[in-house]
Parts: sequence; structure tokens; C-alpha cells
Amino acid sequence: MKAAVVTAIGSFSADIVIKNLKNMGLKVIGCDIYPAEWIADSSSVSAFYQVPLATQEEEYVEEILTICKKEGADGLIVLTDAEVDVWNRHRNKLKEAGVTLCLSPEETITVCRDKMKLYEFLSERGIGTMIPTRMLAGISSESISYPAVVKPYNGRSSQGLSYLHNQEEMERFLAGVEAENYVVQPYFKGSIITVDVVHQADTGCSAAVCRKELLRTPNGAGTSVLVFSNPTLEAVCKEAASALGIQGCVNFEFIEGEDGTFSMLECNPRFSGGVEFSCIAGYDCVLNHVRCFQGEDILPSGPVKEMYIARKYEEYVTKVLDKEGTKI
Repeated sequence: MKAAVVTAIGSFSADIVIKNLKNMGLKVIGCDIYPAEWIADSSSVSAFYQVPLATQEEEYVEEILTICKKEGADGLIVLTDAEVDVWNRHRNKLKEAGVTLCLSPEETITVCRDKMKLYEFLSERGIGTMIPTRMLAGISSESISYPAVVKPYNGRSSQGLSYLHNQEEMERFLAGVEAENYVVQPYFKGSIITVDVVHQADTGCSAAVCRKELLRTPNGAGTSVLVFSNPTLEAVCKEAASALGIQGCVNFEFIEGEDGTFSMLECNPRFSGGVEFSCIAGYDCVLNHVRCFQGEDILPSGPVKEMYIARKYEEYVTKVLDKEGTKI
């Protein structure tokens, strides 16, 4: 790979992805739905393009393909779930254009992006401990244990998630939604644990870095974390990645209960918003993600440095205007 288009470069994972791709000697082209002056990292890439929303699927796909052709890009790295879903449906167009899609295989994405399918897949194989998950449609509100968590079966970033405390709240919720689009889970109290995993399907090699999220944004991105080592949890994630056929970097999320047990919530088949934490702690998830798609063996993971890491926001001037409002 010589040049890569990276999408959603205003997202949390973008900064480390761009920096580490450039450190590998790759040309990096950035895209986002917002204009360049709204995006700090627009000045970190060799070229920037504002693109349509992924929900405008036809226009979005054609624009990304046009950018790849114009910039001579032979790789595409997408950073949001919505784009993962779109490109999982349009892999053939990238292949025809000679562009490598740096994502896991189609069936793997299909399972990971469906919380019900993922629960069934891993539960049937006895891998880890999954939080019990049921489709909301077809079950009575009386049969649900409260408090309960309801969320879209293919949701992202905690969008559409609701906590319901009793049957009355559930019935009000059901009156306003299409139940077939939601799953329901019992509420588990505990700490959120994220594990970044890089798995190489053809060699079976894996690396995993665990962190406890101490402070998070409302959309579920960790801002203060504790990176730690837990061989048992790491082994569960590696086993799950192997069974799912993961290729490249993904992240698993768990709830650590008060008794120290880890219950799996989901697998996000993309870089986590906090992937930079894992890179700082000693494993370059970005480099090894790309190696999976270049036919190179991923690097073994050494001992992870256990550490607290806090993220801060920093201001950048992206455009200066004169008194008339024009660019100087």
C-alpha cells in the first residue's frame, strides 16, 4: 500500500491513524462530512475532501471512489460504523478500482454489526461470557427483568440506547419504536473495559491491549483510562477474534462486575476511539492493522506497560479571516 484514504478524520481515532500511517511512509488523504476549517487534522493530511454522509449511500460511495482514483490511493481505512456498513455492501466496487478495503471479511462484519447475531455466535461456541441478549420484538414486557437496557441491534456509539426501570417505562418505550429494530439486555453494573485486538486471519496471530475506561464521553469514548494486563481476558478476545475471522484491528467491550467477572457487550469491527491509548502503551495497532492487508506478519506483542492515560482537547487555528470575512 502506497496511499490510503482515511475517512471521518474528525473522529477520536483519526489523529493516531494519520500519524502512524505517515510514519510508515504512506501518503494519507483525509475525508470528513464537515469542511476543512472545522477539522483540526485536515492540515495533517496531504489532501482533504468534504464528502457526503454515509447515509447518502450512492453519492458517498461514488465520491470516495473518485477521490481514490484522483489521489492514486490503493487503500481505504474507515473509522465509523456507518461507513463500515456501507463498504461491507460495496466491496466489489473497491476491488474493481484496485483499492484494498482494510476491513474484516463480509460475513465477519455482518455478525459483529448485529448484536443479536454476535451473542448467538459466541454463546453457541462457549467463548467468553456474553451479556444475555434478546430481540425486543415478540417478547412480553412482563417477562423482562428490570432495570433493562434497550438499544438498536445494529447501533453505534450508544445512539438510541435507553435504560428502563420497570414495565411501565418499557411499554411507553415500545409504543414509540419499531421493536424489531431493538435488542434488550439486563442492566449490568460495573466498569467499561475495552480491549483493542489485532488479529491476522491467515497466520492466526493476535495481540490484545486492555483498558478500563475511567471517564467517558456521552457517546462512549474514553477520555481517562487505565491500561492493564489480564492474560485471561486477552485470551478470550483472541479466541473470539479467531472464531469470528477478524482481519486487522477491532475492539471488544466488556462490563467488569463488582465480583471481577468480565461480561462481553459487543465487538466493534473498526479502530476504537481510544486506539491511541494502546499505541502509547506499547503496541502499534495502526501499523499492524495495515500489515494484515499487505501480506506481512503482524508484530508480536510484548509486555504492555500498565499506566493511566488522560486525553486532552487542544485548539488549532484552521483559517484566519480578514475584516470582510475572507481568508487571509
